[in-house]
Amino acid sequence: MSDQPRILYCHCAFAQVIPKDVKQGVLEQLGAAGIEFDCVPDLCEMSANRDPLLQQIAENPDIRIAACYPRAVHGLFVAAGQPLPLAGPEIINMRTLNAAETMEALMKPREASAGIQIHENEFLETSDVGADRT
Repeated sequence: MSDQPRILYCHCAFAQVIPKDVKQGVLEQLGAAGIEFDCVPDLCEMSANRDPLLQQIAENPDIRIAACYPRAVHGLFVAAGQPLPLAGPEIINMRTLNAAETMEALMKPREASAGIQIHENEFLETSDVGADRT
């Protein structure tokens, strides 16, 4: 087993909400790092089309997803009928980080992020809307 989770990079090709310099910088650095990673053109489009690949991603809690806001990424998977596990992927927000910060977060060893879920509480708050709490 590698000391690093699998990496999924979203290029945000259609919504274009992630700064171009961040997307390009991260993609170039991932390629130069010589590590295996998966690149998808746009998680939003994949969600809208209920792409079957989302199920494979959702079934792998040992993954880091470079995309946008964690609650948005969780929402995309829920909308596609493939919710991410609550103790699942670490989501790296390229909307708020620069390319170097994103790469640092993506490349850190598994032990450095064990048990960390970025903005987990935001997701829990929004996922419980309408839930019966009796």
